[in-house]
Amino acid sequence: MSDFADCSEFTSLRIHEAPSFKVTNVFRPELLKDGLLIRTPNWLGDAVMTFPAMYQLKKALPRECGLFVLCPAGLAGIYKAMPIVDFVLPLEDVHAFPTKSEMASIMNLQPGLAVVFNNSLRDVLSLKLAFVPRVYGASARFRSVFLSRSFKFPPRLDRTLNKPHHAAKYLSMAYALGAPEWRGDYPEINPAKEKELIKPEIQKILASDKLLSVAAGAAYGDSKRWSSENFNKVCRYWIEEQGGSIVCLGSGKERSIGEKVVESLDPDRAFNACGSSDMDELVMILKKSSLCIANDSGVMHLAASLGVPGIAVFGSTDPSATAPVSPLWKVLFKKQECSPCFKRTCPLGNSKCMSAVEAADLVNIIKSQGIPSLSALEK
Repeated sequence: MSDFADCSEFTSLRIHEAPSFKVTNVFRPELLKDGLLIRTPNWLGDAVMTFPAMYQLKKALPRECGLFVLCPAGLAGIYKAMPIVDFVLPLEDVHAFPTKSEMASIMNLQPGLAVVFNNSLRDVLSLKLAFVPRVYGASARFRSVFLSRSFKFPPRLDRTLNKPHHAAKYLSMAYALGAPEWRGDYPEINPAKEKELIKPEIQKILASDKLLSVAAGAAYGDSKRWSSENFNKVCRYWIEEQGGSIVCLGSGKERSIGEKVVESLDPDRAFNACGSSDMDELVMILKKSSLCIANDSGVMHLAASLGVPGIAVFGSTDPSATAPVSPLWKVLFKKQECSPCFKRTCPLGNSKCMSAVEAADLVNIIKSQGIPSLSALEK
């Protein structure tokens, strides 16, 4: 892979490299009953990579059948903002069996089948206990015996680029159930939050011109993080040379990371919104953004799905498997002999796979207009 990949190779998702399963069309009203239930992954980035498959499953549903989503409470806002989703059931504790109330809600939906997009045995058992007649998912953790049909994928290998892309795996399962081929489109996400309910600090960000969104954190661990100092350098260039504003996005735990990114930058043009925005506001900020720069993170994937152009820095994780799926993104990845290792912290203590990418690399992409021209970025 080149250091600067334009992601066209990820847009096609290398479907030809994903296992091709025999197609058994399950989209018949007598099988679906009241609809299809999707159990999402727990992490934002993983959840976004299921959006293409979810969209194709929705397209295959008969008009009278609903699309239901079972997801972590923290992700519920995303799905509630999707017109294609008919009902969202948030789970308060994704590491435990659903509560009696949550189980009752699943049973009341009366889905004829469920697709489980994570590898949890517990979730499969929960759906069976909720009397969902047919449950489909990847073969993992000895759960195949409880699935109506399981799908086996090659194991992940360290220090090599793994194929296929995660989104391709999810799509291959959808195709096996009779969903149509994906054409590169994503489901709409339209937050309906009233303006007066948007926090004042978020309103100020939304009023900024030529906004650069920055995702400098990574929930999985520090090994995935490009340095705050590097992000700061790119942000300084954006503010001083491009005349724009920047905003740091992430969780409350990443607040200190955001503070380092905005350090010594113009406070009227540099904002730290880590932990300040809810899911609706996060989507609004990203839609307002001219550009996003990010680590391999949930914000990266969400921005790509919203059509925001961007640049992603990879090192300890694998762009072949988890790059943003969008032709509007560049991936910077300078492979080392030890990467990708998928560790939460660098075993060697030097994070050389991340430090190999310099701030100048991102600035040069922006200068060279390698991701849509700066005139095209202006909204």
